[in-house]
Amino acid sequence: MNPQKKKIFTRFVVVIVLMLIYIWAFAGLPTIEVKETSGQIVRAIFNGLFSPDWDYVYDPAGEDLIRKLIETLAIAILGTFIAAIFCIPLAFLAARNIVKSRVISQFGKFILSFIRVFPDIIFALLFIKAVGPGSFSGVLALGIGSIGMLGKLFSDDVESVNLSTTEALIATGANPIKTLWFAVVPQILPSYLNFVMYRFEVNIRAASILGIIGAGGIGTPLIFALQVRDWERVGIILLGIIVMITLVDFVSGKIRAKLV
Repeated sequence: MNPQKKKIFTRFVVVIVLMLIYIWAFAGLPTIEVKETSGQIVRAIFNGLFSPDWDYVYDPAGEDLIRKLIETLAIAILGTFIAAIFCIPLAFLAARNIVKSRVISQFGKFILSFIRVFPDIIFALLFIKAVGPGSFSGVLALGIGSIGMLGKLFSDDVESVNLSTTEALIATGANPIKTLWFAVVPQILPSYLNFVMYRFEVNIRAASILGIIGAGGIGTPLIFALQVRDWERVGIILLGIIVMITLVDFVSGKIRAKLV
């Protein structure tokens, strides 16, 4: 068999195997049963989404949409700030060109990988048990959970730094701190700020979800509204989340464009 026919035969076998896997997977799905009230529930959901509860936007006497959106934004900001600070030493620890010891560098990479294993919602559940439900547990969950990914991105950027300038400063007698500050930091600062802004965008979405399990933010009233099937309240909350995330993405994109 010539190489061309062998290549075609291999692709044919792969396609057949994938088709069999999909058939086997879908064959195990339970039978979908449509209830008589399904149509009414679907119509009620869409009616609520397209006729939101505008009275919930602002209520001077109690909880409202604006307060919860501000709380969600604050959780994301504080969580990102914590991660942005604590990822720096771990990122330098994991960078092979900064830390000469391979063992120490691998240890730093292991810590960052270990943190990335756990989703934010797992950290939120752990901190809810530790400090109780509320915004504080959400801040801690996002702060600790973001260190892994932010540190990984920052570490990879540090490893790509051109160290020729550091050699010149060392030759003039500069100490390690000055060498790091004047030779390395100017090269990595724009990328670092770009990574932080990107992570902030991710944390905004995560903070909106963590409230569903009691970690504060807009997710808490959302899950309550879903439980009692208050679709008008669900509609205005989803609309508020869309507006907030859109504005954050727009502003963050403008800032990141200036940094790059």
